[in-house]
Amino acid sequence: MTRAAESPPTTLRPDAIGFGDALVVGLAATSPAYSLAAVIGPIVALVGVHAPGVLLASFVPMLLIAAAFAALNRADPDCGTTFSWVTRAMGPWAGWIGGWAIAMTGVLVVGSLAEVGVRFTLLAAGLDGWESSTPVVLGLTVALVLVMATLCVLGTELSARVQNGLIVAQTAALAAFAVVALVRGVRGDSPFGALDPAWSWLDPFGSGGAALTGGLLLGVFAYWGWESAVNLTEETRDSRSAPGRAGVLSTVVLLLTYLGVAVAVVSFAGTEYLAENAGEEEAVFALLSEQVLGGWDWVVLLAVATSAIASTQTTIIPASRTGLSMARRSALPARFGSISPRHRTPDVSTWWVAGVAVVWYLGVSAVSENALFDSITALSLLIALYYAMTGVACAVYFRRRLTRSVRDLLLLGVGPLVGAGMLVWLLVLSVRDLADPANSYTGQAWLGLGPPLVIGVGIMAAGVVLMLLWRRRDARFWAERPAVAD
Repeated sequence: MTRAAESPPTTLRPDAIGFGDALVVGLAATSPAYSLAAVIGPIVALVGVHAPGVLLASFVPMLLIAAAFAALNRADPDCGTTFSWVTRAMGPWAGWIGGWAIAMTGVLVVGSLAEVGVRFTLLAAGLDGWESSTPVVLGLTVALVLVMATLCVLGTELSARVQNGLIVAQTAALAAFAVVALVRGVRGDSPFGALDPAWSWLDPFGSGGAALTGGLLLGVFAYWGWESAVNLTEETRDSRSAPGRAGVLSTVVLLLTYLGVAVAVVSFAGTEYLAENAGEEEAVFALLSEQVLGGWDWVVLLAVATSAIASTQTTIIPASRTGLSMARRSALPARFGSISPRHRTPDVSTWWVAGVAVVWYLGVSAVSENALFDSITALSLLIALYYAMTGVACAVYFRRRLTRSVRDLLLLGVGPLVGAGMLVWLLVLSVRDLADPANSYTGQAWLGLGPPLVIGVGIMAAGVVLMLLWRRRDARFWAERPAVAD
């Protein structure tokens, strides 16, 4: 049989990566340095020295949902994760919405991550003039997205090797910054008036319920992304166990990282400085880097740059593999299910994610930089939605096993439902808060509401319209019926 006559591959490359690679992808997708830099100022503005405690509290729903991911992955190791599991447990309508939410989180944030990677790389290289040039930044950002998409298509093994290098650079730089900041803070060697760390900083309730709620919303964003490890389940050795364990362990590693860096930053900079610069987002680290490390400030800039670049690539993974999974079950056009014959990766779906992300990034950037920030804020709605749906799907799918043992009741039922309940609570609070235009970066009303809420609801409404249109054309997916684990 000639190569031209061979059938195209129908599966991704099995056993392409191991547990360690999956763990690295889960960590890289979260973009620890960028995420912490983006949230530490706003959280301190809300709760003061209790910022580490809020990050600790935010870990709880993440761990519970990660456990649900691991359990569902053992039952159904599908690269579509939430889409496949929610469909199996709750039916095709809910499953399609869950898949759409995952795909659109990538579209919303990939361009922004790439821009942060570009800006901090230029700053670390001393090219401040280029960093202040909008055309240069836009052009390099688009180029970076396309390069990262190319790496995703060229192979999961190559992607994992790149991520291993980036995570080492990021972790080493972040650790150096945290150690120096903590030592100088404890010694009182800080221009901001250092604070002595105290165990009370780990109390998330120290500033009251309202402040805690706002902090938790930011904390959930900081942990988001670890599930990319599970999206690689079909390409990971020991596919039913390793990806889920990698997802759970990545949340634990993130907790330790966030607590260590948060304590160091609060100790060195104090609460007043961080609160005053809360609106600077990731630039807080840029502002602190020179104060902490002097001429070695490029170390922190490198940490944020490598963090954002790594996450640019790994954020494409969940969206592209969700698209592949949806196409295989006729929930999307068949072309989204294309797999590269040579590289055994979802080529068409990957390029679609990258292309739409670039268009979104350029379009929203043309409106204003604040509009871009508002689109990122809208992520909280989509993240809380599909995480919560996964937790509920776990309890529903394993409902017959919940009475067999206390362990099954807690791990498959109570835990996922508690995690989902916390996220639904945060989702409702997000809707309430984001409805106020004053809580947006633009500060202006869109349709009488805050821009982030309009963007989030608009994206989900667009998904519903597309779902109905596709069902009218091909209803095979909607013939599926919910199942239940024995």
